[in-house]
Amino acid sequence: MKKDEKSRLTVAIPRGRNLKPTVELFKRVGMDFSGALEDNRKLIFEDKGSNSRAIIVRDTDIPVYVENGAADIGVSGKDQLEEQDKPIYEMLDLRFGACRLVIAEPASLKAHDDPTRWTHLRVATKFTNLTTQWFRDKGIHVEVIKLYGSIEIAPLVGLCERIVDLVSTGSTLKANGLVEVETIMSVSARLVVNRGSLKTKTDRINNIVRTLEKSLLENPIKD
Repeated sequence: MKKDEKSRLTVAIPRGRNLKPTVELFKRVGMDFSGALEDNRKLIFEDKGSNSRAIIVRDTDIPVYVENGAADIGVSGKDQLEEQDKPIYEMLDLRFGACRLVIAEPASLKAHDDPTRWTHLRVATKFTNLTTQWFRDKGIHVEVIKLYGSIEIAPLVGLCERIVDLVSTGSTLKANGLVEVETIMSVSARLVVNRGSLKTKTDRINNIVRTLEKSLLENPIKD
């Protein structure tokens, strides 16, 4: 392996709504991955000027790439970090990609529902660990049904009465006749680092963290 390849920094960038702000984020530290905004089929982008590259992956996969050293650093939602609990370093709250992980139910059910009297619920979600832990901490027995998408449909077809999912504006819930009942956690994007990379590329990574921390305080990135 060439010397520049050993020192190259690999960055895991999420697809979707956090792609654009993440590209802007790394541009502030001299990494230009703007090509990712123009080509949604290509998955690896090189920036030879900064000796770095970006890999474009699903937010759910970023903790895995960082944990296993396929990426030195990455940007992942706090929801995924808590759900997966991978042995990686969480360095910064980037303060974009804000949303909430909530419990929601049909509006017709809320009219006579009292969360303080919940004892046994069936809930559909893709966040099985966070959901199980939240209800367990409340002393509520929960049957968790794992789904991977279109969670809002579950109560409409009788699979369950409640769901746990991410919401931003709440418009999707409203469109499907659902309302928020409880908030499990607030979510934002976080900068994460591989443990080994922090030891072998200490100066470079610490400089990125310090620079971004100062930059975000002076000029927050908007979604």
